[in-house]
Amino acid sequence: MPRPTPARTSPSSPSVSRRRFLEAAGCGFAACGLSLGFPAARARAADTPLFEISIAEWSLHKTLFAGKLDNLDFPQVAKERFGIHAVEYVNQFFKDKAKDAAYLSELAKRADDVGVKNLLIMCDGLGELGHPDDAARTQAIENHFPWVEAAKRLGCHAIRVNAASKGSFDEQQKLAADGLGRLSDYAKQLEISVIVENHGGLSSNGEWLAGVMKMADRPNCGTLPDFGNFHDYDRYKGIEELMPFAKGVSAKSHDFDADGNETHTDYRKAIKLVLDAGYHGYIGVEYEGSSLSEDEGILATKKLLEKVRDELAA
Repeated sequence: MPRPTPARTSPSSPSVSRRRFLEAAGCGFAACGLSLGFPAARARAADTPLFEISIAEWSLHKTLFAGKLDNLDFPQVAKERFGIHAVEYVNQFFKDKAKDAAYLSELAKRADDVGVKNLLIMCDGLGELGHPDDAARTQAIENHFPWVEAAKRLGCHAIRVNAASKGSFDEQQKLAADGLGRLSDYAKQLEISVIVENHGGLSSNGEWLAGVMKMADRPNCGTLPDFGNFHDYDRYKGIEELMPFAKGVSAKSHDFDADGNETHTDYRKAIKLVLDAGYHGYIGVEYEGSSLSEDEGILATKKLLEKVRDELAA
């Protein structure tokens, strides 16, 4: 694999050489079939669905935390239990394995063996990428490097990160854009995208996060709009604002009515906004409710996505 040239955008930018990984990764960028812009999300052949369905590992967080499911078995469970062929991992469930090449190789093999595509890793607990202290922000950036590398090993197209910060509206935009921009510069060398979810704080404000994307201004820096994480912000306005930068979409669900509709989000309205933005990639099932079991909630969310997809296609 050719070694990336270190990118340094400021005197405090972290080193991005990571030679041991680059020497051991074992495949060239082109051969790995990854794309910075994830163009499959923006184009669709006439004979393909309006969008594909994936599953976020967080949908099974109770089962995983209870020790009833191992992260290595997630791809098989996604396919055999739910009929879903693309997965989104959560780093909390293999948090000590980011640098474990053997473990990541086994996880990639298990997904490949059952015909499941690895899409991304959701990364939490690694520090604030918009921290007002430059040293702390730089440390947070570096903390994400092993997960960028793990995503590369697994064949994912992205890591999902958070844009936490402190300060005024404008100050937090600048700080988050700096942290995300510098992390994206490293991830670009491995052809991995850095995508931000509306996930609390100002990141749940669509206008704020869209502004961060414009400031960061990197082709591999984008968003992961989550239907349910806008809190006090109008979710449909937020989806519309974040979709121009989207490299993934999360269909958060909690509760369903007797007709199988999610009671907090109008899926037809939300998905129409997604499609109107030209997005035809994966929409991830992310059940987070308690009225149904995790398995039931996942299947209910998938069924609703399929129903809306068929209606809109017609």
